Amino acid sequence: MSILVVGSVAFDDLKTPSEEAKNIVGGAATYFALSASHFTDVNIVAVVGNDFTEREKKIFDGRSIDVAGLETADGKTFRWGGEYNADLTKRTTLFTELGVFENFQPVIPDHYKQSKLVFLANIHPDLQVDVMNQVQNPGLIGADTMNYWIERTPKELAQMLAGIDVLVINDEEARQLAEVHNLVRAAAKILQMGPKTLVIKRGEYGVLCFREGERFATVSYPLETVIDPTGAGDSFAGGFMGYLATQGEVTDPVVRRAIIFGSVLGSFCVEDLGTRRLEQLQRDEVHERYQSFKELTDFASL
Repeated sequence: MSILVVGSVAFDDLKTPSEEAKNIVGGAATYFALSASHFTDVNIVAVVGNDFTEREKKIFDGRSIDVAGLETADGKTFRWGGEYNADLTKRTTLFTELGVFENFQPVIPDHYKQSKLVFLANIHPDLQVDVMNQVQNPGLIGADTMNYWIERTPKELAQMLAGIDVLVINDEEARQLAEVHNLVRAAAKILQMGPKTLVIKRGEYGVLCFREGERFATVSYPLETVIDPTGAGDSFAGGFMGYLATQGEVTDPVVRRAIIFGSVLGSFCVEDLGTRRLEQLQRDEVHERYQSFKELTDFASL
């Protein structure tokens, strides 16, 4: 089953304690698509400016990624700059230039409207709802959001949450959305808002998942080298949704395995600056690390 992802394709300026680079291709839809394409076909809907040339589009070449929905508008591509502290636990936004993304109105190509899985990356909730209204009979809709929308657009966000199946957010966002500090209690409140599955990303502390009658927790994969956390959450979402696309139904065991695959893709993402590691990643590496992750967390057979 193919996946439709709607979100941002951007230029990033990144500075970490060990490396820095300017004008590299980033954006939520980019990281998501590079990760999900290891499992299935991905259709991107996003907008870029005239400065996003065929050279930049090559990042999607040679993969199961359709960019027919990547619109080019007159103006500049969305740009973001960020700097991380010494231990990569805090990020400072240096600048945000929305460019053509400010007036982004997603138009879903006809041949994308039949996508069985849809992922609404971090954009205005009104746009996420608009996308849901354009697609036809999706089997599963996943979404992301952020503190900005939780704080400033609660009514629009509530409408979006009521129409989705899976919400993927971090622990800070979950607490803010539910207005409860305890994540178990917060999860119960969020599930009442609409999603059937809530996946809470906790960075280096792993992932929590809540479904009706089901809880699942996992650690993060231990790494010798961490260069850049940018895009790790979007890479997780890509791996998670990508694996779901390979399965006939969404059961508790399937969701658990999807979380591990998501964690695997997120772990690869942070090993280099920007999308570099994802661009080099091979499918057999993904499955090898999945098996390693499985062995790492297996205690029942001991």
